[in-house]
Amino acid sequence: MSAGPGTPGALLSLVKFEHTIFALPFAYAGMLLAVEGTPARLDAPLVLWITLAMVGARTLAMALNRIVDAEVDARNPRTAMREIPSGKLSRRSVWMLCAASLVLLLVATTQLHPATRVLWPIPVALFVLYPYTKRFTWACHLVLGVCTGLAPIGAWLAVTGGVAAAPIFMTAGIALWIGGFDVIYATQDVAVDRAQGLHSIPARFGVARGLWVTRVAHVASFALLCAVGVVADLGAAYWISMAAVGALLAYENAIVRPHDLSRVNAAFFATNGIIGMVYLAGVGVAVSG
Repeated sequence: MSAGPGTPGALLSLVKFEHTIFALPFAYAGMLLAVEGTPARLDAPLVLWITLAMVGARTLAMALNRIVDAEVDARNPRTAMREIPSGKLSRRSVWMLCAASLVLLLVATTQLHPATRVLWPIPVALFVLYPYTKRFTWACHLVLGVCTGLAPIGAWLAVTGGVAAAPIFMTAGIALWIGGFDVIYATQDVAVDRAQGLHSIPARFGVARGLWVTRVAHVASFALLCAVGVVADLGAAYWISMAAVGALLAYENAIVRPHDLSRVNAAFFATNGIIGMVYLAGVGVAVSG
């Protein structure tokens, strides 16, 4: 059954709530590493408030993106049936969702380390900036990567109030991972982006070169996530999970080719969701072992 106008189902569809799986495992990974290396205690309230902060932040980011891009989406056959251009949701209802998400994020920060109460405007500013970057730079993919990559360092801050090498490497690795697969996703819209004067790596440099950018970004991402294991002195479970992550990244890049984009969704959704869960499992076992 399709969601009706203004229904909770339509709002969940707007923000692709199920895609929280891309960022939440890395927030949990950052949290586990922070707790393991400090006197902090892992308990249900900490997990709950970090989860709610992540849900609020990601929902706000997606809702803002959909509002800013509503007219662009309406001119793209692939996205014309999204909730705002198709009339399933009004801009007013999506703005209300933005407000509720921001409130959720702010309430969550009051229950976490005081540093989060000072630093929350940084991710929110990036959420506002990202949708506009495709209007003026093909580096928009990296901005999106940074938005998601802040998850582990945000969780680390929520536990400790400070930063360390491990969450910095993890944030950089995730930023390149997300930015890289966003380039794959953008290969679907090259003709439309060029016609509308929008910027992306595939639109600027072509699909084949864009896919090479993704490969380089994913190799660098893998190296940075390996660096996390080194600086945090993680055990065998982490390295086993990294072997699986490397294989999944290789698979993701192998199934999308310049003249065959039929498996973009398989690379974007299924494979990336598995990568996040495999990585979290590796960190969890390594920390508890």
